[in-house]
Amino acid sequence: MYKHFFKRFIDIILSFLGIIVLAIPMLIISLIIVITDPGPIWFKQKRVGMKKKGEITYFSLLKFRSMKMSTPHDVPTHMLENPQQYITSVGAILRKTSGDELLQLFNILSGKMSVIGPRPALWNYLNRLVLATEKS
Repeated sequence: MYKHFFKRFIDIILSFLGIIVLAIPMLIISLIIVITDPGPIWFKQKRVGMKKKGEITYFSLLKFRSMKMSTPHDVPTHMLENPQQYITSVGAILRKTSGDELLQLFNILSGKMSVIGPRPALWNYLNRLVLATEKS
């Protein structure tokens, strides 16, 4: 009952309150991103999720854009050669303070993520996840 009702109830309340409290900072971040590097304010990142029956699914995780528009698409930062050249000055601050992750409150509100629980893995970590679950 906890997983199906209370956990989801807590997720909805906390994410909704977080969105309200952080609405002005998120608006300011949005404006700064547009001013410093015109383009989309946020980006979607493919992440691995799980359905109730344990099957693997994918969903789009929302984040504030911290990289330049010239960055190759769908390439995780750790896979880029010299990734620092792609990170904007505002993006460096957002990453250091985890401000780029504030939009994930909308993922929590929509039920794709949870406040309590593991962080969803990047899509290219799926092989590692499968191997880890097979070993245990």
